[in-house]
Amino acid sequence: MQLTDQRDIKAPPATVWAAILDPDMLKAAVPGCESVVGSVEDGFEAVVVQKVGPVKARFTGMVKLSDIVPGESLTISGEGKGGPAGFAKGGAKVRFEAIPEGTRLSYEVEANVGGKLAQLGSRIIDGFAKKMADEFFERFQQAVEGPQEPDTPPEPVAEGEAAPEQKKGWIKRLLG
Repeated sequence: MQLTDQRDIKAPPATVWAAILDPDMLKAAVPGCESVVGSVEDGFEAVVVQKVGPVKARFTGMVKLSDIVPGESLTISGEGKGGPAGFAKGGAKVRFEAIPEGTRLSYEVEANVGGKLAQLGSRIIDGFAKKMADEFFERFQQAVEGPQEPDTPPEPVAEGEAAPEQKKGWIKRLLG
């Protein structure tokens, strides 16, 4: 399975770069991650619990960062074993580009599985791998950007009136 995408993160490139090297940020970004320990130089050991279709497993494995060009790009690769469930391995080539709004993070992900997981079929596995990659980079973006303040405060709603979102949904259902 291969996936290519990008995200615009509202933070300077130096901040995004430091975050991708931080084990606490990686732990926050990996769905189902229980622990990440180690260093950039030696690699990180991670424990992740995931459910893929009917198979739920605790994966233990290593994550290594390579091809590091400080502030510009790196490759994240990892391999985890989930006991009887099988194994998962993959990687992501990640590039960082300064843009007026902050940093554009572009990535190419490749993932492979074996064992019981591979028996689930490529559609289930590919969908799961895409979901995991999207969720990782979404969570990473949220962790870097921090909590977002709403641009405008919600308008007060008079008692007995529906909030604007409710009206919109009601009208959409009526017309749809």
